Amino acid sequence: MAETSMYERGLGPNAANYAAMTPCDFVERSAATFPDKLAIIHGPLRVTYREFRDRCRALCSALGRRGIAKGDVVAVLAPNTPAMLEAHYGVPMAGAVLNAINTRLDAPTIAFILEHGGAKLVIVDRELAPVMADAIAQTENPPPVVTIDDPLADGGVMIGDTDYEALLAEGDATADWVRPADEWDSMSLNYTSGTTGNPKGVVFSHRGAFLNAMGNVISFGLESGSRYLWTLPMFHCNGWTYTWAVTAVGGTHVCLRKVDPGHIFEQIAEHRVTHMCGAPIVLNMLIHAPDDQKRNFEHVAEIATGGAAPPSAVISSMERMGFKVTHLYGLTETYGPSMICAWPPEWNDLEVDARAQRMARQGVHYTTLEGMRVVDTESEAGVPRDVPWDGETIGEIWLRGNTVMKGYLKNPQASAEAFAHGWFHSGDLAVIHPDGYAEVKDRSKDIIISGGENISSLEVEDVLFKHPKIMEAAVVSRPDEKWGEHPCAFVTPSPGQELTSDEVVDWCREHLAHFKAPRTVVFGELPKTSTGKIQKFILRDTARGL
Repeated sequence: MAETSMYERGLGPNAANYAAMTPCDFVERSAATFPDKLAIIHGPLRVTYREFRDRCRALCSALGRRGIAKGDVVAVLAPNTPAMLEAHYGVPMAGAVLNAINTRLDAPTIAFILEHGGAKLVIVDRELAPVMADAIAQTENPPPVVTIDDPLADGGVMIGDTDYEALLAEGDATADWVRPADEWDSMSLNYTSGTTGNPKGVVFSHRGAFLNAMGNVISFGLESGSRYLWTLPMFHCNGWTYTWAVTAVGGTHVCLRKVDPGHIFEQIAEHRVTHMCGAPIVLNMLIHAPDDQKRNFEHVAEIATGGAAPPSAVISSMERMGFKVTHLYGLTETYGPSMICAWPPEWNDLEVDARAQRMARQGVHYTTLEGMRVVDTESEAGVPRDVPWDGETIGEIWLRGNTVMKGYLKNPQASAEAFAHGWFHSGDLAVIHPDGYAEVKDRSKDIIISGGENISSLEVEDVLFKHPKIMEAAVVSRPDEKWGEHPCAFVTPSPGQELTSDEVVDWCREHLAHFKAPRTVVFGELPKTSTGKIQKFILRDTARGL
């Protein structure tokens, strides 16, 4: 047996030098440091950090008095409101697991989530209460329900045995909360927005949430003067963990029930919003908002985007409007952001369009993630090898570190497949440029193979977005008797614009190798998931039927 090092003998962890990481500490620290500082803005409502902390503690205490214990699941269906934000602290402070449910799901899917996750209590905003009531009616063991009576809600009904404010009144804001005994303890359950079959339950730990929030602070430059506008749903990877990151620095949360371009511009101007996040669709909405809704700012509003590579034309347009865009990459399984297109100083001298092309890269891994690889999964002898840094060879992004999920709830086979070879397999295909920056080319199922040549649908989409008359575009494969398959473009013209198929094809042939240009163009609105991602599986089915 090896002798214990002198650096280990008698130097074990104790109460004085070790505490399990938990983002619940963030609200305690900010309340102690900035008790009277503005923590939350919600319409006319203003909440200080002292009040925020007390309400989180009251929620924690009330849950405990209702029998919610360690490992129990509390499901919340609500927009980006103070109550939703409080649940991100009060629920895990009770030792329970927060299940923030996608507000755009239908009743059968919500019913599946409630039963699969085993929710012991449901908290729902009154505007969303009708769909929740329908979902609960489809469950075998209906959980008790608490309704949030938000004054800014548009209609809705009150259901359940009590309302949210009455629930908080059941608790004690001075009571101690339950610290995790182990930072590996589960604190959050998020369901993927899968395109087929039932969604998978992704489990987060206190440690992973703490570290990813810190990664956001570092990567996005958050500090106590930050004012963060909630254009990103808090249900989506717990708001990419910004629910905890903004609180960690004592910043101000500016709540937003609905993503409306005119209202977003108003909020940015009125509250001097410094930071916000959103999928590329949000950026596109801002770009194409009517001129009378747009506002000029005296400050820079930083916006982080991810979920899909934003076309370079979108990035350029946002910069021209006065926004500073940061490109992030991640998945539900990685607590949201896990990579960032970090900005080397030499890129500042590039022209706007050239800068946008660099910014469209997914970049390098977060400081709080151990590592990232782009792997040739079809290498000889079945041994995965990294692709060369040539910007051309395609492989799959693999990630590893403390901010990768614990696994899929009740699905050990899917977890084992996702963690094969000791890395998380993203399913995203990418290249590595000579500078070490990754650039996603497609999901593995979205790559188009025409005549033996790989065509990146994202590359074609990037060209389409640069067309002055195109607002949205998506490219999928369509069967082709001669070439096997060819690119099929689905296009939404900008408001008031008219386009022909020939115009679209000619534009692509002008800016791409001819074999990459679409041979079929379909005009209309694009189908999207509940998180705003384009549903390419629907488009593929449509293309096959053309």
